Amino acid sequence: MKEKIIKPTMAEIKYCDLDSKDRAQVEKAISKGYSRRSVLKLMMATGVSMTAASSIFTDAGRVIAATPTKGGFLKFASDLHGPDDTLDPTKFTSGISYARGRATYNSLIQHDDNISPQPELAEEFTANADATEWTFKIRKGVVFHDGTPLTADDVVWSMNRHLGEASTSVVKAVVASVKEWKKVDSHTVKAIMNTSNSDLPVILGMFQFKIVKQDTADFSKGIGTGPFTVESFEPGVGSKHKRNENYWREGAHLDELEIFAITDSVARVNALTSGDVQLSQSIDPKAIRQIEAADGVELISVPGGGYMGFCNMKNTLPGSNDDFVKGMQYIQRREKIVKSFLKGHGTVGNDQPISAAYGADHCSELAQRPFDPDKAKFHFKKAGINSAEMHVAEVVAGVADAALLCQAELKKIGFDLAIKKVPNDGYWGAVWMKTPINVVTWNMRPTANAMLSIAFAPDAAWNDTLWNNDRLGELLKLSLSETDP
Repeated sequence: MKEKIIKPTMAEIKYCDLDSKDRAQVEKAISKGYSRRSVLKLMMATGVSMTAASSIFTDAGRVIAATPTKGGFLKFASDLHGPDDTLDPTKFTSGISYARGRATYNSLIQHDDNISPQPELAEEFTANADATEWTFKIRKGVVFHDGTPLTADDVVWSMNRHLGEASTSVVKAVVASVKEWKKVDSHTVKAIMNTSNSDLPVILGMFQFKIVKQDTADFSKGIGTGPFTVESFEPGVGSKHKRNENYWREGAHLDELEIFAITDSVARVNALTSGDVQLSQSIDPKAIRQIEAADGVELISVPGGGYMGFCNMKNTLPGSNDDFVKGMQYIQRREKIVKSFLKGHGTVGNDQPISAAYGADHCSELAQRPFDPDKAKFHFKKAGINSAEMHVAEVVAGVADAALLCQAELKKIGFDLAIKKVPNDGYWGAVWMKTPINVVTWNMRPTANAMLSIAFAPDAAWNDTLWNNDRLGELLKLSLSETDP
């Protein structure tokens, strides 16, 4: 087994109590890529004890992490972008838009690490006895980037953009239980519900419910109350941001922030390990070893409810045939996808989005659908379908490999699945929900109801298979008044 080489950094050595000559020797060793063990030996040769030398690295890291200073810049590389990129929160559909939204705006509510609702622009929120009316006290002293004070009028206007048949909000189905937003006074608003909704606060922490300035017409300027202002924004190219000097709370330490996309996964990882970007997302599991071996780069992976999959559109063949869909479900080698393609950074899915990450909302009694090529062959034969075409872009790490695995397994039972590779750029506007079979990736939503309402409700803008079931719509509404999971 090879020893894992850990290299020190110049930042760590600045905390070392050495004279200028010895410090120059140590810094030279670091610049040549010496391991931490080699640098420790060199430091000991200059008269520093092993204990003291070791503690320098440990304590330096703690000091650096504990005492952030203002200044510097950060480049964030997302994985997807396109001409549909926007700074209008009601139309946010991608990770890069979510990042820009968090940098630019605030919400009434924010989620903590347990996805529990916490105050943000609403410093206090309360409900009546049956959760048919919610009151939000708006934080005073907050100003927009142009200096305009935040008031209840801005909140009511922002929230009303999600309501009504004419709304173009992609999440209007999630707040369909809201009858109206009402201004009580300059810094108090109420949500009057059609039916009980105990989920409302956690829903308002979702990406799309950002507070914008009343009567905003040009969203490209990104006038919000968030930690960064928008200096420039070009859809499909990138955005540049500067620190909001009038931000209402601590947190914006960087001078500048740049957000763009590198759609090629290899190029994105190379940019990260070389230092050309400081933050990236959607890392290809194939690159895990490369990242772990890189100096000064950390891979962060946390359990969540995000998922990837194949969409069989129900409005056209072959997806309109239920037996074809059943065959596609039985041909998936889920365990192999998690183990081989995701390198263990995932869990096995079960043809619906509510995983164990949703806690009490997860139905553990639902039997896992197994890999069963015989059953798949039976259903394809019953459907009378023996070929199809799937449009594939690497919208999330592992999905293209999963498509190729599906193709290989289908070939074994006499089914011809053609894979048409398409670019990531513009995928969500040109391919998703427009071709008979395509790939998809979803971020987790804070509740099962919210997830299902966005992706499967009959009137959901993102019902990406067009699976319209009126009974599901009824159940989603009824469940909002149920407090027992």
